[in-house]
Amino acid sequence: MIGRVLAWAALAAGEKEPTLGETIMHHVSDAHEIELPVVGVVHLPRWQPVHLGGLTIDLSPTKHVVMMLLAAALLCLVMIWTAQRTHSRTRENAPKGFANMMEAFVIFLRDEVAMANIGHGGEKYVPYVLTLFFFILFANLLGLLPWGATATGNLSVTATLALLSLLVIEVSGFRTLGPMGYLKTIFYAPEGMGPVARSLMFVIMTPVELVGKLAKPFALAIRLFANMNAGHFVILALIGLTVLARPIWYTAVPVLAPLVMAVAIMLLELFVAFLQAYIFAMLTSVFIGMIRHAH
Repeated sequence: MIGRVLAWAALAAGEKEPTLGETIMHHVSDAHEIELPVVGVVHLPRWQPVHLGGLTIDLSPTKHVVMMLLAAALLCLVMIWTAQRTHSRTRENAPKGFANMMEAFVIFLRDEVAMANIGHGGEKYVPYVLTLFFFILFANLLGLLPWGATATGNLSVTATLALLSLLVIEVSGFRTLGPMGYLKTIFYAPEGMGPVARSLMFVIMTPVELVGKLAKPFALAIRLFANMNAGHFVILALIGLTVLARPIWYTAVPVLAPLVMAVAIMLLELFVAFLQAYIFAMLTSVFIGMIRHAH
């Protein structure tokens, strides 16, 4: 992130001077190249698009795809290593340090997030909730590195995660309630009312229930997408002010003030990275519990 702003500052003295807005959008948007320390800009391979009838699908890797794969690889390495350390522990040789911290995260998410919100039978959904949390967390943290990119700042990524959660939610409701019980979560007519009032409630509440089912993944996707991009916009804008200020020799305020604010926002972004992963996992657990236990 900082490297890109410094590159923009270097280009500012050249013939073509990019605007601060272009620099910010270059950082948060997806691209077919990725920046690496020492190596510099690496152009990712471009593959021929796949044509399915009138639909053209480009499967070429982008920087957000690379970051997702890196987040998935880190997730597997960390979790497998933690599981091995935990499995081989004894009363005298309990896991310490990082393994102990990861075990605490897992126990908290299992007991206070998944089981607490899903209720009876929630142990089957604990692996999915844990995977959601740690994958989103690693993707968020990778975006805070100087040469990183935030895959969860891509709406396609967050929408896919939300659709996967919607699939898990609806399938769990169908399996728990059965076909007729599941249909009642869509075609709603309250018991204990007269035929006219019940028919009226059926007409009113059915589209409301359908919109509610679609609103859940929409809210999950937009919340994660907007929060991860908002922090990057603010940080890059504040760092860009230090370049645009071009302070006079007798004052450092135009540089120091935005820089201090950028550092503070960066610390806030670190907190937001954990918070958004937690909210996504928690709301998924809440929605699963709501459809499984309609009462």
